[in-house]
Amino acid sequence: MRSPVWHPFHQHGLGEEIPLVTHADGAVLFTADGRRVVDAISSWWVTTHGHCHPRIMAAIRQQSEQLDQLIFAGWTHQPAEDLARALVAMMPRPLDYVFFSDSGSTSVEVALKMALGFHTHRGDPRHRIVVMEHSYHGDTIGGMSVGARGVFNRAYASLLFDVATVPFPSAGKEQACLDALERICAQGDTAAFIVEPLLLGAGGMLIYPAHILAEMRKICGVHGVLFIADEVMTAWGRTGTLLACEQAGIVPDILCLSKGLTGGSLPLAVTMATPPIYESHYSPDRSRQFFHSSSYTANPIACAAANANLAIWREEPVLDRIRLLQQRQADALGGLEGNGKIANVRQLGTVTAMDAVSPSEGYLSDLAPALKAAFSARSILLRPLGNTIYVMPPFCIEAEDLAATYQAIGEVIALLA
Repeated sequence: MRSPVWHPFHQHGLGEEIPLVTHADGAVLFTADGRRVVDAISSWWVTTHGHCHPRIMAAIRQQSEQLDQLIFAGWTHQPAEDLARALVAMMPRPLDYVFFSDSGSTSVEVALKMALGFHTHRGDPRHRIVVMEHSYHGDTIGGMSVGARGVFNRAYASLLFDVATVPFPSAGKEQACLDALERICAQGDTAAFIVEPLLLGAGGMLIYPAHILAEMRKICGVHGVLFIADEVMTAWGRTGTLLACEQAGIVPDILCLSKGLTGGSLPLAVTMATPPIYESHYSPDRSRQFFHSSSYTANPIACAAANANLAIWREEPVLDRIRLLQQRQADALGGLEGNGKIANVRQLGTVTAMDAVSPSEGYLSDLAPALKAAFSARSILLRPLGNTIYVMPPFCIEAEDLAATYQAIGEVIALLA
């Protein structure tokens, strides 16, 4: 019988197999047909410490027996209070205020609204948002508007607002990016610049240097343009540090976090802001309050999971695990050197990527479905972005499973015409 489920980013018309996963442990998924599948992309980049981590699962169980849900407009609960304080202590100052939402996309929506509200309430109603070429910031209307125009949002173009775009700072073209940002910001009507620090995810796992990120931050500061760091994917150790921004020595005005916030166990997001942004909305005038929420804002169970994740970061050698995984990834990439069927091999922290040489490129590359099926047949969960193959495993992945992942990549690449 055909399932009534409509899956995201999946073309049901291709008739591809959809595995049924029954349970998971660490970096491994187990399917109803008896397979053991290596989750080499952290189930869409969310699972950091591994599936069903005991500390996080225990926190979820305990909280579920105390308080499941609470309106967060004018009410509060201890898991949210504890989480907000822990985040302020862990993240760089002066990101002193924490606004909760439900996903990476909503954290971006919140950030954009904060930026526009900041300028409006200060009597300087700037409206322009600047974005980077090839960027992706989610699938809500605001998220799509500040993302690259293309196949992801072509059908919804009439809903999207206009933005200014700077070119991606690819090797040898970094100055063109900085010059474009300087030119746009100097016009005086730019409210904010939103960027994925160091690594563009859905845009093709594109990497750019930390000193360029630092220069972009400096330009924004000179012109009073708010700097929004979308670290939904890049945070929580993915790039080798807690935040990608650390590697550039910068602090954004607004920081978006989700995915690994709960260790990947439950949906939760935060948008952190500096005091001037909070204070621009602080007033006895109710019309200046921040008008954003959802029914499940700061869900207590999700907050409990996030608190357990932060405890793991504080009390366990997470960065040591990241460094070990980073080295193992680098060693594995070395085994693919000289392969004429791949190009642009790259790594940032625990993320590696390479482009399969193919006449069909981009997200809709004809190669993508075949690659995905070939990896699945080898019990490896990899989901190429078009002809770009990337590996982003949980930090706990066993050496044997990581080796099996790269062996599968080598085998599949070898089959390419």
